[in-house]
Amino acid sequence: MNRAELELCRWHAVADELALQHTAIENILTGAAQAIRERGQFHIVLAGGNTPRGIYHGLRTAKTDWSAWHIYFGDERCLPPLDSARNSRMAAEVWLDCVPIPPSQLHAITGELGAVQASRMYAEILRPVGDFDLVLLGLGEDGHTASLFPDHEWGAAPGSPDTLAVLDAPKPPLQRVSLSAARLNRARQVIFLVSGESKHWAVTAWRAGKDIPARAIKPAAGVDVLVESALLVPVSN
Repeated sequence: MNRAELELCRWHAVADELALQHTAIENILTGAAQAIRERGQFHIVLAGGNTPRGIYHGLRTAKTDWSAWHIYFGDERCLPPLDSARNSRMAAEVWLDCVPIPPSQLHAITGELGAVQASRMYAEILRPVGDFDLVLLGLGEDGHTASLFPDHEWGAAPGSPDTLAVLDAPKPPLQRVSLSAARLNRARQVIFLVSGESKHWAVTAWRAGKDIPARAIKPAAGVDVLVESALLVPVSN
């Protein structure tokens, strides 16, 4: 990773997963307060997977104006609505069902309709939405983020669609819907949440400048990566 990329990709080492959760919650609530103060609304994109579960659980007792929150998802698996593997189901169970966000402001991806139709429908939902205030993303063992996988289309080029229908994901389920890299880049702040020994290769590859999907996330303001310190290795200039 060259110096310019390092300046736009800020790595924040935390001691462990619990410290990551506390730091993430603090950042999310700070971002929400600023967005509500400046624009009256807070538009946040949620990550799926196991890493954010504790963060979402911690948010359920937060003191904030929930009526100003608008929830979106970075990707979704094409499974029945109540399937526990759905990102929207996990977020609902541990957080969203427990706070008074207006239902009309909870924008789940209808993955049960299949990748193609769900992708088209979510693109329509996103059409009137400007820049997201905050995007949360995870990092997969192979360097993927959202459902943007190696050797697949990432939608990073200018003019790419906001959503992508994934029909042949390298891990089940095969069908998924993902926001494109271009749409994820339209954000005032992007935070990656990275924990677990299995992420060591992906972190090392990212910091070494390898062409993994996470590197396609390059908003104008750069990205902040909250990462367990054990996963970091020195970066060569």
